[in-house]
Amino acid sequence: MAGFVVFLAVSCMAAVGATLAGFGSSTLLVPVGVHFFDIRMAIFLVACFHLFNNVFKVRVFRKKINIRTAALFGVPSILFAFFGASLITVIPVETVKKILGVFLVVYALSSLLKPKFTLREHGMGAVAGGSLSGFLAGLIGLGGAIRSSFLIAFNLPKEVYVATSAVIALVIDLTRIPTYIFTGAVKPGPELYLIPFLVASAYLGVRTGKRLLNRIDHLTFRRIVAAALFLVGLKILV
Repeated sequence: MAGFVVFLAVSCMAAVGATLAGFGSSTLLVPVGVHFFDIRMAIFLVACFHLFNNVFKVRVFRKKINIRTAALFGVPSILFAFFGASLITVIPVETVKKILGVFLVVYALSSLLKPKFTLREHGMGAVAGGSLSGFLAGLIGLGGAIRSSFLIAFNLPKEVYVATSAVIALVIDLTRIPTYIFTGAVKPGPELYLIPFLVASAYLGVRTGKRLLNRIDHLTFRRIVAAALFLVGLKILV
């Protein structure tokens, strides 16, 4: 029971942080979840929380969504999320995580030391970012950071960035969660009773995050995203 309480408390904080940075709830919650649940159950529960979190973000920021950018990222992410989720019981994930961690640290340091540095804004970059983020989200539940690395290059206003990132993440979640179930990666258990509480936690976190987001200027916002990417990369590597 104590583990459930800790998991729910962290989920609320993760929802606040993910609203500010546009990603990060899975990165924080998956390591916490594996302390209390089987790794596959942890990824599944975090995926459910991630889904609710993004539903609420889309609802709150729906008027700010950049449809073209969301489509460029979202369409390939659906296919690769299914592919990654189908392999969750097959591929060892440690090597994939280390490569992801190195990329995030190098990219984040470049962004912090040279604030004008970004990946090039390009349609093919969006397709690549969507494909990679979908695959990694399906396989290890950590696709948001790589998506943000590519999405930040589009220099979107902060609320447009958060809204567009949320709708891309939402289609990934809608793809990978049924795949986890149908492939038998997740078995029924008492942990599933946490799901209604995760809904409430996601809603509270998004509403709190939106209030804080309105008080942050665009340059500070970009620094928050870069710093979050750096910390995520270090967490993955260490």
